[in-house]
Amino acid sequence: MKKILILMLFISQIIFAKTASWYGKGFDGKPTASGYLYNSEELTCASNTYPFGTVLKVTNKENKKSVIVVVTDRGSFSKKYGRSIDLSKTAFNKIAKSGEGLIKVDIEVVNKKHTFKYKHGSPKFTHKEYKEFLK
Repeated sequence: MKKILILMLFISQIIFAKTASWYGKGFDGKPTASGYLYNSEELTCASNTYPFGTVLKVTNKENKKSVIVVVTDRGSFSKKYGRSIDLSKTAFNKIAKSGEGLIKVDIEVVNKKHTFKYKHGSPKFTHKEYKEFLK
């Protein structure tokens, strides 16, 4: 019985493991689903699970490095590629090497105070705005 429980736990971690990748090349300057223009140098991400403006802490399970990102985009990556989240290239590089491509992560909600349905006004997501989301 104990062996079965251990096996079930192991299988569930494989099946339900959260994974992250990065996106950047070819998307810079293009509008995201939230209305912001994508900038691979900002600490943002694409998620189909969390509302725009949600601040997330994404931790690489292998090396325990973390990055704080703001959800500014959606994607078809979850069904098509099985990923939980796509990080901007800069955000991904803070916790892994871009050559790794796909990593296992933990995702934790840090702040939901600034969620929104669609961004109105200036479409540029800047470092100053990033700091405002963290408050």
